[in-house]
Amino acid sequence: MKILFLCTHNACRSVLSEAILRDRAKGLIEVASAGSEPSGNVHPQTLRQLQERGYSIDSLHSKGFDDLAAFKPDAVVTVCDRAAQESCPVWLDSAIKVHWGLPDPTRESSAQKMDELFGKVILTIEQRTRQLLAEYEVNTSKEAFAKLLQRIRDDHNAAV
Repeated sequence: MKILFLCTHNACRSVLSEAILRDRAKGLIEVASAGSEPSGNVHPQTLRQLQERGYSIDSLHSKGFDDLAAFKPDAVVTVCDRAAQESCPVWLDSAIKVHWGLPDPTRESSAQKMDELFGKVILTIEQRTRQLLAEYEVNTSKEAFAKLLQRIRDDHNAAV
């Protein structure tokens, strides 16, 4: 299976999700992230938070749909409210779509509040990816995979 995490700017939440699932999946699931309006840069706090927790930041960069046209995901997971409302490119039409909304820690005004929210968001992503990997079977059907992604969203919706 291939999962694309989607957020408007591809600078924080989608990048966090990509890095955490890629690290934990160890090749079992192919992972990428993109933005509908990529900022061009991953937020520096996103990279710092990942590094502090031992996640690789190699190859992480802000990118758009066009950069991933060859990726062909089985599932598109939106992680911010704005991206959930946007239409996806035609080449994503056959993908499962699910929304795993997360607040944006980079919008916090104080460094302390930003760090606290990053911690909560990362914990939520870790919990979701842990459940995904615990329940995922390589030969699962696309329909079963969609239900799993939706159940994970429902199980962890109130976490952040």
